[in-house]
Amino acid sequence: MTSVHTSLERFESDVLVTSAERPLLVDFWAGWCAPCRVIAPVLEGLVAELDGALGLVKVEVDAGENMKLAGRYRVRGFPTVILFHQGEELGRFSGARSRGQVLAFLREHLDGFGASG
Repeated sequence: MTSVHTSLERFESDVLVTSAERPLLVDFWAGWCAPCRVIAPVLEGLVAELDGALGLVKVEVDAGENMKLAGRYRVRGFPTVILFHQGEELGRFSGARSRGQVLAFLREHLDGFGASG
């Protein structure tokens, strides 16, 4: 599996602490959301392709208290994907995107990232 599923209780360790080691894409999604189902395999495929250079953490907003995380990070629609590195948000996008669009987003926010991709 290329992604980690997190919750309100584990978000700090799964995202804020872990993003000190490598950049992480955090996917705020919901089961009823069609664009969420479209982007999920794009993100998972890209993370697998990059072989450890980038992590993927998924937050199901309808599970438990996870909607509080969506509120904390001002998520207004699903999916919203937020890039974290060194415990900080570097950028975000909403909606389904192609592999190329996600790579362009990563290159825009992480110097020298995926130069050959």
